Amino acid sequence: MFNMPDVKLGIVAVSRDCFPISLSRRRRGDVAAACKKLGIEIFEADTIIENENDERKALAEVNAAGVNALIVYLGNFGPEGPETLLAQEFCGPVMFAAAAEENIAVLADDRGDAYCGMLNASYNIDLRGLKPYIPAYPVGTPEEVAAMIGEFIPVARALIAVRKLKIFSFGPRPYDFFACNAPIAQLFKLGVNIQENSELDLLDAYKKHDGDPRIDGLVKEMAEELARGNCHPGVLPRLAQYELTLLDWARDNLGAAEYFVFANKCWPAFESFFGFVPCYVNSRLAQRGIPVACEVDIYGALSEFIGQCVTGGSVTLLDINNTVPKEMYEKEIKPRYTYGSREVFMAFHCGNTPICHLVEGKMSYQKIMKRSLEPDSEPNITRGTLDGQIAPGKITFFRLQSTKDTELKAYIAQGEVLPVAPMSFGGIGVFAIPEMDRFYRHVLIAKHFPHHGAVAFDHAGRALFEVFNLLGVEDISFNRPKNMLYKDENPF
Repeated sequence: MFNMPDVKLGIVAVSRDCFPISLSRRRRGDVAAACKKLGIEIFEADTIIENENDERKALAEVNAAGVNALIVYLGNFGPEGPETLLAQEFCGPVMFAAAAEENIAVLADDRGDAYCGMLNASYNIDLRGLKPYIPAYPVGTPEEVAAMIGEFIPVARALIAVRKLKIFSFGPRPYDFFACNAPIAQLFKLGVNIQENSELDLLDAYKKHDGDPRIDGLVKEMAEELARGNCHPGVLPRLAQYELTLLDWARDNLGAAEYFVFANKCWPAFESFFGFVPCYVNSRLAQRGIPVACEVDIYGALSEFIGQCVTGGSVTLLDINNTVPKEMYEKEIKPRYTYGSREVFMAFHCGNTPICHLVEGKMSYQKIMKRSLEPDSEPNITRGTLDGQIAPGKITFFRLQSTKDTELKAYIAQGEVLPVAPMSFGGIGVFAIPEMDRFYRHVLIAKHFPHHGAVAFDHAGRALFEVFNLLGVEDISFNRPKNMLYKDENPF
């Protein structure tokens, strides 16, 4: 997908000088062969690290090969000083793993003791102030280590990307939306750059695209994508002009960054000056790998981007919006699922979800805005939403947020979209998350998260947890099972 990095893996084996170096070499080759069977491409550094001079050679080797995510592999006990020096000097995510003893025969003379070596490595990792990726159980056979490397790839992709990301924002947050506050200090600590702009900057850029010769071709593309859902063709030229405006802005302002997202104001004045709502454009860009967060939700945009990198697919941003009526629950959900009535809810936004994640999308208008902006006329400036039922399947609701005191916190909750017609407008679906009622009270409310959540269309909690942890987020919440109380939950 566009707008995120390719991960080029490298593996460097290490060896304690009083252990056979051939053991580390053979075991490294076995891991590389196991990776190949899984379809994982990995560069094998020829140098095996026994001392600091070897570390310099190995570092030069992986850098010359263009490696951007490194596995330090303990084929035997390993030299904890040089191996952790490599992790310190390598400019990218690092994973540590160690070899298990293959069979009884190796115990007599070829025992590697990497199980022990990982302990000393961990001590030196702490001495150097490092935070590498260490699998849940980092010691294994070649096949097991290859599987660990497979789980490392999406984590590494997100870590690489975040450090090369620029967020473009337009406009201040709407007055009534204090919740989507965005203290930017933590962005810079994460390595994220941000360019904050005025809505006037955006309007000026939009007007400069009047008559752009690319508009007609983009209108045709939009019409083909919408197909029979092209219910308001007259607004497409405005939307096409806006899409070109955003893409050209990113091209001209990307600077030192390599990846970008947007967090744009979309109401209340936007419609009167631009002549449309931008939701459909937001959906199109998100489908291409460029998340556009509504209502200047800067941390929402960052969260979406991380989810995209972890899953390798398009994402969306939704309101945790409304309850499911008892009538709908009793008729459509209770007979078919074990979810309680408080474990289901509707997630909604005006129309920014990619069309590939809708049962069927159609161009519509923003009903809520029309009530105040066009109460007595046919929709005109409120056109531009992509309405449709969100397709059923696995999802992960999550968010990374900086608090008012500039501390990072996050939540992750896996669930699903149910194949239940929401009977409402916008991009909307009926969602189910186990123990949602408790999660809603003791995480979303108790920890003061805003109403926006990023949505990945897969179960991505495992990788997201590792990413947030490696980014230094100390407070990572999740939907706890029944037998696990929240800190502030009444046990009686």
